[in-house]
Amino acid sequence: MHEYRKLIVWRKAIDLVSDIYKLTAEFPKKEQFSLTSQINRAAVSIPSNIAEGAGRNSNKEFAQFLSIAHASTYELETQLIISKNLGYLAQEDLKKALNQLYEVQKMNYALQRKLRQ
Repeated sequence: MHEYRKLIVWRKAIDLVSDIYKLTAEFPKKEQFSLTSQINRAAVSIPSNIAEGAGRNSNKEFAQFLSIAHASTYELETQLIISKNLGYLAQEDLKKALNQLYEVQKMNYALQRKLRQ
């Protein structure tokens, strides 16, 4: 069992969620139960799957949950790009969010590789 709270990737994913919630708070109210909700769920899924995987009994199981978290990063990336295209996000906000997201992706992938060795 791994201590997920000590994982830098988990901490960075938590920071990402907080920033995403702040961004989506500015979205139009008509999106509250659609795109805003989907974005927030995808963001929350990232650290949640990291934590759940850390609680599993083997590195193989942990790596599987990291893979799920990784997939959620791509889902979030897609939704953020859509939000920018709809005019809900400024280019600068999108760039900042994607930079955070890419950092989490790289760290997650590196941890997966380490666990599978």
